[in-house]
Amino acid sequence: MLYIEQIRPELTWRLRQSVLYSAKKLYQMEMDEDNNGYHFGAFQDNKLVAVVSLFLNGEDCQFRKFAVNNSTQHQGVGSALLQHITNFAIDESATRLWCNARTTAIGFYLKQGFNHTGKLFTKNGVNYEILEKKL
Repeated sequence: MLYIEQIRPELTWRLRQSVLYSAKKLYQMEMDEDNNGYHFGAFQDNKLVAVVSLFLNGEDCQFRKFAVNNSTQHQGVGSALLQHITNFAIDESATRLWCNARTTAIGFYLKQGFNHTGKLFTKNGVNYEILEKKL
C-alpha cells in the first residue's frame, strides 16, 4: 500500500542523493531553502520510496528534487506523489505549478499535464527544460 505524507526536509536527502546526485556526499543534499518549503514522501510497505520538495511563492508553486527510488519507478508512485502535491498547491491557492525538468523526464511530466515553456538550460552537465502546469 502506498501512502504520502509531509516529512522533515532531512528525510529527503538520502533519496535525493541516491537517485539524482549519486556522485555527491549526503551533506551536500541540503538546500538553503529547505526550511522554507514543504517536503513530501511516498511510503510503500513503510519504506520511503519517493520524495519531493515544494516551494510556494504567491500563486506560483515550484517543486524541486523529485526523486523516486529506482526499484519503484514505472509503478505509479511518481504519478501519485505528483498528484498529491498538485492538490496541495491548489489548496494553497496556487495557479501555476512548475519545475526544472531533466530532459530525460520530460515525457513523464507531459503525461501528467505539464507543458513546454521552451526555456532550456544546462546545469552541472545536466540538461533541463522549465515545464509548467496551470492549476
